[in-house]
Amino acid sequence: MSSIPKNEQNQKQVQILNELSKRKVVEHNSLITSIAKMDKTPLKMFELAVSCIDTEEPPKDHTVYLSKEELFTFFKVSDNDKHSRFKEAVEKMQKQAFFKIKEKKEHGFEFENIVPIPYVKWTDYHDEVTIRFSPEIMPYLINLKKNFTQHALSDISELNSKHSIILYRWLSMNYNQYEHYSYKGGRREEQVEAYRNPSISIRELREMNDIVNEYKLFADLEKWILKKPLEEINDHTSFTVTYDKVKKGRSIDSIVFHITKKRRADDNSYKLEDKVYQEDKARKTETEDMLTVQALKSPYTKLLMEHFLLSYLDLTDTKILSGLQAHVYPLYDELKDLRGLNGVKDHLSYVRAKREDYSKKNITKYLKKAIEQYLSTVKRQDL
Repeated sequence: MSSIPKNEQNQKQVQILNELSKRKVVEHNSLITSIAKMDKTPLKMFELAVSCIDTEEPPKDHTVYLSKEELFTFFKVSDNDKHSRFKEAVEKMQKQAFFKIKEKKEHGFEFENIVPIPYVKWTDYHDEVTIRFSPEIMPYLINLKKNFTQHALSDISELNSKHSIILYRWLSMNYNQYEHYSYKGGRREEQVEAYRNPSISIRELREMNDIVNEYKLFADLEKWILKKPLEEINDHTSFTVTYDKVKKGRSIDSIVFHITKKRRADDNSYKLEDKVYQEDKARKTETEDMLTVQALKSPYTKLLMEHFLLSYLDLTDTKILSGLQAHVYPLYDELKDLRGLNGVKDHLSYVRAKREDYSKKNITKYLKKAIEQYLSTVKRQDL
């Protein structure tokens, strides 16, 4: 950080330009899921300002300091009109921008409308910009012990629509929880996976994007709220995201996203020289190959094909086949012992009839969950 003197007694810290790529934005989840009543420029300016907060030593006066050059770099503005455009953006942010926050409390929901940045000061002869947060927004930005999300400022800088930013923040919130519980534990496996494959209803998606009365046709909503934002997110952030549409009756009721995090080329490079790691990897590969061969010979694989729960393409996927052999087929054996082979066939017919589109992303887990639930019912009936 470099400092810019205001007077002889007082010097204030200003973030230097090359730190932008290292900065993180930390916000309470209630702020992530709130309705951002603003367009992309105020929202990005807010994110930039939040990234300046030192969460270890938050500013007591709720004030942070930026440089105008940093702002122009963040917004990729270089034309001669940039100063007047900056002024217009600040005025718009203060007059129009606020968050509608809904937070669950003991006796119900609490609602707040908060103007996040009521005070901005700058001059035409100095590089420094003073930004003061409202006292009401600060609890959502500091002293966050739980239910908070951290994401990269550099990812936000590359997004060029409000809806891309909103969706990225929401996806980050879910993936943060996936990483947290994967490492710390405290959740069942299916709960952890749900954070990496989060679902949101169309109603919630509309509310979060402040488009309750817009894009009445789903095709329009899908284009502007899903496809185009995800194209930006996949191109410019650390995430790769796909989605499935889940129907209820004849209408699309919700969206299930599937998030993976891109890896840099050097993320696992240290493992290349690790002999123990390489030996363990070889053992796992050998075990997977053995399970795959067993699965190909199993009568259950043929039954799954006959019930259209496996495709010919799936037969080339060693992870699917080894997973079925290790985790699903032993449960089919249990059902066969209790109800005979016809009992297994009846179960697969039912699974096929009730199958949802999102299950195609992880057929092994879907079949495992289905047989576990059914076996539990069968065993209770036999008591």
